[in-house]
Amino acid sequence: MKLYDSVRAPNPRRVRIFLAEKGIEVPRVMVDLASFEHRSDEFTKLNPFRRTPTLELDDGTVITESVAISRYFEEIYPEPPLFGRSPLEKARIEMWNRRVELGFMTEVQAVFRHGHPGMATHEIPQVNEWAEANKAKMMASLRLINDQLGEVPFIAGETYSIADITLLCAVDFMKPTKIKVPEDHTHLWRWYEDVNARPSAKA
Repeated sequence: MKLYDSVRAPNPRRVRIFLAEKGIEVPRVMVDLASFEHRSDEFTKLNPFRRTPTLELDDGTVITESVAISRYFEEIYPEPPLFGRSPLEKARIEMWNRRVELGFMTEVQAVFRHGHPGMATHEIPQVNEWAEANKAKMMASLRLINDQLGEVPFIAGETYSIADITLLCAVDFMKPTKIKVPEDHTHLWRWYEDVNARPSAKA
């Protein structure tokens, strides 16, 4: 089994944090996105979408997408549960993970990929207007997330979950956009201090 990983990118980090929370060690192969290793013929054969993380099992089966890889490990190592226990808890975690991933995280990535000069050779065409449009969307999503965290300790409820992992990686990925979480988002800051203090956050 091998996990194809990349530094700095938020999606591979999601899997690293997930594995760290589970206490799972998986051999890793580092893929340098800056030098376009993910676009090589060898990696493209492995994952035609040319993205990390990519998990290759011992029998040659390939699993891609961070949530799919995490679900695979959740089934093998169910403790501690990061996708929930009860039907309701599982649904809430799924709901918030999708809200964060398809909303806020996507907006952060759009601001970075279409607005950062260093991404001009990666994001073709790079549309600066799309970066600007997503800045307002990103801040609106942050307000909703802050409101939710005023009601519960973790984004999906009472327990730490994959939704918190997704949110942590998305918030940290705001740094290269040079946009900060507003100081008055006190619930989000409280949550951030808690989850960022977990050992897994350093994965």
